[in-house]
Amino acid sequence: MTPQSDEDEVWRQIVASFNDTAEHDSADQPWPDSENLSPEPTRRVVKPPEGPLMSGSFGDQLRDDELRDDELERRDDDDDDDEGHFQPPPPPPLPKLDLPTKLAWVALFGGPAYLLVAAVAGWHMEGWALFTAVAAFIGGFVALVVRMGDGPPNDSGWDDGAVV
Repeated sequence: MTPQSDEDEVWRQIVASFNDTAEHDSADQPWPDSENLSPEPTRRVVKPPEGPLMSGSFGDQLRDDELRDDELERRDDDDDDDEGHFQPPPPPPLPKLDLPTKLAWVALFGGPAYLLVAAVAGWHMEGWALFTAVAAFIGGFVALVVRMGDGPPNDSGWDDGAVV
């Protein structure tokens, strides 16, 4: 027999038994012992006595022990509430900008801002003011793109890992 004919025979058996019911229903099978869960441990709840306290130092000691147990139990309950809560660490501070970068950002937004304010206020704009505002926008954009750089970071080795 060839391997192809074996595969064909297995495939025919699978197709023929597609609508057959299982011999043993899975509900009839018992759980394996390894999947049985142990019952939860019982917690001891200590209630303060409602009657008069025992006199003497032994009664005071008993009362203090009960209060400590109650406090510990409340702390355990509080810890359970915060168990799934994630608080991310604070973000690192923003990097400090040097003077050329600050000037490039001011030029990038300052040129169009001046043109917008002048248009809304109805100011008469001279040719040199219009040219300066447009040149500031273009110069700020070019300065930021040039300072951005397109090479790999200097601190990485020969293998950057996955680059997206």
